[in-house]
Amino acid sequence: MIQQLTIPTPYAVGDVNAFLVKGDALSLFDAGPRTPEALEAIKTGLKEFGYSVKDIEQVILTHHHPDHSGWADGFPNAELYGHEYNNLWLTRDPEFIKFHDQFYMERFKEQGVPEKALGIVGKMKRAADFMAERPLDHLLREGDALPGHPGWTVLETLGHAQSHLSFWNPERHELIGGDLLLEKVSSNPLVEPPKSPEYPRPKTMLQYNASLKRLLELPVAKVFSGHGMPVTDVHKLIEKRLQKQHERAMKVYEMLNDGPHSVFELTVQLFPAAYKRELGLTLSETLGQMDYLMDLSLIVRQTDNQGIHRYEQA
Repeated sequence: MIQQLTIPTPYAVGDVNAFLVKGDALSLFDAGPRTPEALEAIKTGLKEFGYSVKDIEQVILTHHHPDHSGWADGFPNAELYGHEYNNLWLTRDPEFIKFHDQFYMERFKEQGVPEKALGIVGKMKRAADFMAERPLDHLLREGDALPGHPGWTVLETLGHAQSHLSFWNPERHELIGGDLLLEKVSSNPLVEPPKSPEYPRPKTMLQYNASLKRLLELPVAKVFSGHGMPVTDVHKLIEKRLQKQHERAMKVYEMLNDGPHSVFELTVQLFPAAYKRELGLTLSETLGQMDYLMDLSLIVRQTDNQGIHRYEQA
């Protein structure tokens, strides 16, 4: 039995879900943001199912984002499982944090972000304030059997996050999917640093599309999602999401009819109001469309004498 806990967040996305699963171990999948209101909701939800935070034996993270990882250290008898990328944030790894800022500063300059707006880089670490602060006890990798839950397998489903895992049960045709597939909204494939400078920038839109397409090859009947109600028309919704994403990309392609543009210039056109509030998120969306169009060989990229990447139709 998979039991849903609904937890408030301080984010525009609204409530987040955690899932209580009793197998050979009592596990909680995800742990809300690190706010008093979220902790109270977790305690209340567990109590309704006859448990307390002390009863949880495993906390399993779908990904590191603060609305999912905040109270991962709030269960005194639980061991913590997740993708290795989680540890970079959960331990506040100083080398990674330094690289994090360098990565975004370089990306934003390439994208043509005006110098006066580059101060946003320092603010992008504030998400860590809503995350737990403890390392994973165990790493989960693609293909692993999920400890304590016979029949469940770990799938690496990157794109929305570089730590994103989903959990698949082929006998039940069920997936605990984090933010891979949401009922009401499309997940943003967020541009995030790789785990170290030796790796290239992840092409998150391509990762995300590949993760969705992977589900099309599985007989998934129900996805327990990180936000909203479970998804039951799984394949139909995935096809819809992929089609809409392609249509958005072609809209961007048409915007290049009048010549080369930077990611920032396109973002201002695509999100004339939202880019001022959510510059990082909107730039991620636009850069993802550039990666998608380049993968289709529809556009090419040149670098001008200021180091700004400019994209034009092939």
